[in-house]
Amino acid sequence: MKEPHNYAQVGYSMILVAGSLAAIGIIALLTADDVLFADNLSRDKTTHFNECKMNDFVPDDCVEYRERINTEASGIYVDPSKWK
Repeated sequence: MKEPHNYAQVGYSMILVAGSLAAIGIIALLTADDVLFADNLSRDKTTHFNECKMNDFVPDDCVEYRERINTEASGIYVDPSKWK
């Protein structure tokens, strides 16, 4: 049986896996003080969206949502003439 000589490819793959695991570990250490980091981000964005919805998306910081509303999928309909 002929030896395939693919040890270099396996070695590079192992280095890549080790590097990605190290990156995941470093990210985990940086966010370890806030274990609900993603949950807090989500809640903050939801709160911001609801505040914009109450104000009919008029404030300048609500511009990012304007293209996603007034569609059947969103179910939120606002008069665009208020934005000018």
